[in-house]
Amino acid sequence: MKKTYVVGIAGGSASGKSTFCSQLEKKLEGSLIRVFHMDDYFKEPENRPVSEAPVTGILYLDDNHPDTMDLLRMQEDVEAAITEEKYQVVLVEGLLTLWKKELYKLLNLKLFVDCQADERIVRRLRRNMSWGLNFEEVSKVYLDLVRYRHEEYVEPSKWKADLILNGSNPSDTALEMVVRQIQEHIC
Repeated sequence: MKKTYVVGIAGGSASGKSTFCSQLEKKLEGSLIRVFHMDDYFKEPENRPVSEAPVTGILYLDDNHPDTMDLLRMQEDVEAAITEEKYQVVLVEGLLTLWKKELYKLLNLKLFVDCQADERIVRRLRRNMSWGLNFEEVSKVYLDLVRYRHEEYVEPSKWKADLILNGSNPSDTALEMVVRQIQEHIC
Protein backbone atom coordinates (compact mmCIF):
# COMPACT_ATOMS: atom_id res chain seq x y z
CA MET A 1 0.00 0.00 0.00
CA LYS A 2 1.14 3.55 -0.76
CA LYS A 3 1.94 6.02 1.99
CA THR A 4 -1.10 7.40 3.84
CA TYR A 5 -2.35 10.64 2.28
CA VAL A 6 -3.32 13.21 4.92
CA VAL A 7 -5.81 15.98 4.14
CA GLY A 8 -6.40 18.94 6.46
CA ILE A 9 -9.70 20.81 6.32
CA ALA A 10 -9.78 24.12 8.20
CA GLY A 11 -12.03 27.16 8.26
CA GLY A 12 -14.01 29.40 10.56
CA SER A 13 -16.76 28.33 12.90
CA ALA A 14 -19.80 27.23 10.83
CA SER A 15 -17.95 27.72 7.52
CA GLY A 16 -18.84 24.27 6.16
CA LYS A 17 -15.75 22.27 7.21
CA SER A 18 -17.67 19.32 8.63
CA THR A 19 -20.07 19.27 5.70
CA PHE A 20 -17.21 19.23 3.19
CA CYS A 21 -15.42 16.54 5.20
CA SER A 22 -18.56 14.35 5.17
CA GLN A 23 -19.02 14.85 1.43
CA LEU A 24 -15.38 13.98 0.82
CA GLU A 25 -15.67 10.86 2.96
CA LYS A 26 -18.72 9.72 0.94
CA LYS A 27 -16.96 10.34 -2.37
CA LEU A 28 -13.97 8.30 -1.20
CA GLU A 29 -16.16 5.40 -0.11
CA GLY A 30 -14.34 2.16 -0.71
CA SER A 31 -11.01 3.67 0.35
CA LEU A 32 -9.56 2.98 3.78
CA ILE A 33 -10.29 6.28 5.54
CA ARG A 34 -9.81 7.59 9.06
CA VAL A 35 -11.42 10.90 10.03
CA PHE A 36 -10.37 13.12 12.92
CA HIS A 37 -12.70 15.95 13.97
CA MET A 38 -11.11 18.60 16.16
CA ASP A 39 -14.43 18.95 18.02
CA ASP A 40 -13.81 15.46 19.43
CA TYR A 41 -10.76 16.83 21.23
CA PHE A 42 -12.44 19.50 23.35
CA LYS A 43 -11.19 19.47 26.91
CA GLU A 44 -13.65 19.23 29.77
CA PRO A 45 -15.17 22.66 30.56
CA GLU A 46 -13.21 22.95 33.82
CA ASN A 47 -9.97 22.59 31.82
CA ARG A 48 -10.82 25.16 29.15
CA PRO A 49 -9.50 28.72 29.27
CA VAL A 50 -11.63 31.62 30.38
CA SER A 51 -10.92 34.72 28.32
CA GLU A 52 -11.81 38.35 28.67
CA ALA A 53 -13.67 39.82 25.71
CA PRO A 54 -11.46 42.53 24.17
CA VAL A 55 -14.07 45.29 24.14
CA THR A 56 -16.61 44.47 26.87
CA GLY A 57 -14.25 42.84 29.37
CA ILE A 58 -16.79 40.08 30.03
CA LEU A 59 -15.28 36.70 30.90
CA TYR A 60 -16.25 33.73 28.73
CA LEU A 61 -15.40 30.07 28.51
CA ASP A 62 -13.33 30.37 25.34
CA ASP A 63 -14.22 27.52 22.96
CA ASN A 64 -12.28 29.08 20.07
CA HIS A 65 -8.90 29.31 21.77
CA PRO A 66 -6.22 26.68 20.99
CA ASP A 67 -6.01 25.73 24.69
CA THR A 68 -9.65 24.62 24.58
CA MET A 69 -8.71 21.50 22.65
CA ASP A 70 -6.20 18.78 23.35
CA LEU A 71 -4.28 19.45 20.15
CA LEU A 72 -1.29 17.39 21.26
CA ARG A 73 -3.48 14.30 21.69
CA MET A 74 -5.06 14.95 18.29
CA GLN A 75 -1.62 15.28 16.70
CA GLU A 76 -0.50 12.04 18.36
CA ASP A 77 -3.65 10.24 17.15
CA VAL A 78 -3.09 11.45 13.58
CA GLU A 79 0.58 10.42 13.75
CA ALA A 80 -0.46 6.97 15.01
CA ALA A 81 -2.96 6.56 12.15
CA ILE A 82 -0.22 7.46 9.66
CA THR A 83 2.30 5.11 11.29
CA GLU A 84 -0.18 2.20 11.34
CA GLU A 85 -0.20 2.31 7.54
CA LYS A 86 -3.64 0.74 7.40
CA TYR A 87 -5.39 3.83 6.05
CA GLN A 88 -5.11 5.19 2.53
CA VAL A 89 -6.52 8.56 3.56
CA VAL A 90 -6.62 10.45 6.83
CA LEU A 91 -8.93 13.48 7.00
CA VAL A 92 -8.21 16.04 9.73
CA GLU A 93 -11.03 18.56 10.14
CA GLY A 94 -11.23 21.50 12.48
CA LEU A 95 -10.98 25.16 13.26
CA LEU A 96 -7.22 25.14 13.93
CA THR A 97 -6.06 22.38 11.60
CA LEU A 98 -3.76 24.70 9.65
CA TRP A 99 -2.83 26.79 12.68
CA LYS A 100 -1.01 24.17 14.78
CA LYS A 101 2.45 23.87 13.25
CA GLU A 102 3.08 20.25 14.26
CA LEU A 103 -0.27 19.13 12.85
CA TYR A 104 0.20 21.22 9.71
CA LYS A 105 3.50 19.44 8.98
CA LEU A 106 1.66 16.10 8.77
CA LEU A 107 -0.69 17.29 6.02
CA ASN A 108 -0.18 16.44 2.35
CA LEU A 109 -3.13 18.55 1.17
CA LYS A 110 -4.26 21.65 3.03
CA LEU A 111 -7.78 22.95 2.46
CA PHE A 112 -9.50 26.02 3.87
CA VAL A 113 -13.29 26.38 3.68
CA ASP A 114 -13.91 30.12 3.44
CA CYS A 115 -17.22 31.77 4.22
CA GLN A 116 -18.18 35.37 4.97
CA ALA A 117 -18.61 36.30 8.63
CA ASP A 118 -22.28 37.26 8.29
CA GLU A 119 -23.13 33.87 6.83
CA ARG A 120 -21.09 32.05 9.47
CA ILE A 121 -22.90 33.87 12.29
CA VAL A 122 -26.31 32.97 10.83
CA ARG A 123 -25.26 29.32 10.52
CA ARG A 124 -23.80 29.39 14.03
CA LEU A 125 -27.04 30.87 15.39
CA ARG A 126 -29.13 28.16 13.73
CA ARG A 127 -26.82 25.38 14.90
CA ASN A 128 -26.35 26.56 18.47
CA MET A 129 -30.02 27.45 18.92
CA SER A 130 -30.88 23.90 17.82
CA TRP A 131 -28.75 22.81 20.81
CA GLY A 132 -30.99 24.81 23.14
CA LEU A 133 -29.05 28.07 23.39
CA ASN A 134 -30.95 31.29 22.78
CA PHE A 135 -30.31 34.06 20.26
CA GLU A 136 -28.96 36.49 22.88
CA GLU A 137 -26.39 34.00 24.23
CA VAL A 138 -25.08 32.93 20.84
CA SER A 139 -24.91 36.40 19.31
CA LYS A 140 -23.33 37.99 22.42
CA VAL A 141 -20.52 35.41 22.64
CA TYR A 142 -19.91 35.69 18.90
CA LEU A 143 -19.73 39.49 18.92
CA ASP A 144 -17.75 39.70 22.18
CA LEU A 145 -15.20 36.94 21.60
CA VAL A 146 -15.60 34.43 18.74
CA ARG A 147 -15.04 36.92 15.93
CA TYR A 148 -11.80 38.09 17.55
CA ARG A 149 -10.54 34.52 17.86
CA HIS A 150 -11.33 33.98 14.19
CA GLU A 151 -9.18 36.98 13.26
CA GLU A 152 -6.42 35.92 15.65
CA TYR A 153 -6.11 32.20 14.81
CA VAL A 154 -8.28 31.03 11.93
CA GLU A 155 -8.07 33.75 9.28
CA PRO A 156 -4.24 33.91 9.21
CA SER A 157 -4.11 30.14 8.68
CA LYS A 158 -6.08 30.52 5.44
CA TRP A 159 -2.91 31.60 3.64
CA LYS A 160 -1.27 28.28 4.50
CA ALA A 161 -3.88 26.39 2.45
CA ASP A 162 -3.11 24.76 -0.88
CA LEU A 163 -6.71 25.35 -1.91
CA ILE A 164 -9.35 27.75 -0.58
CA LEU A 165 -12.89 26.43 -1.03
CA ASN A 166 -16.07 28.48 -1.24
CA GLY A 167 -18.08 27.62 1.87
CA SER A 168 -20.92 29.96 0.86
CA ASN A 169 -21.58 28.21 -2.43
CA PRO A 170 -20.04 24.74 -2.30
CA SER A 171 -19.56 23.23 -5.73
CA ASP A 172 -19.36 19.68 -6.97
CA THR A 173 -16.45 20.84 -9.13
CA ALA A 174 -14.32 21.75 -6.10
CA LEU A 175 -15.24 18.49 -4.39
CA GLU A 176 -14.36 16.48 -7.49
CA MET A 177 -11.03 18.32 -7.84
CA VAL A 178 -10.09 17.39 -4.29
CA VAL A 179 -11.24 13.78 -4.79
CA ARG A 180 -9.11 13.49 -7.95
CA GLN A 181 -6.10 14.95 -6.15
CA ILE A 182 -6.45 12.38 -3.38
CA GLN A 183 -7.08 9.47 -5.75
CA GLU A 184 -3.93 10.33 -7.72
CA HIS A 185 -1.93 9.73 -4.56
CA ILE A 186 -3.66 6.62 -3.25
CA CYS A 187 -4.23 4.64 -6.44
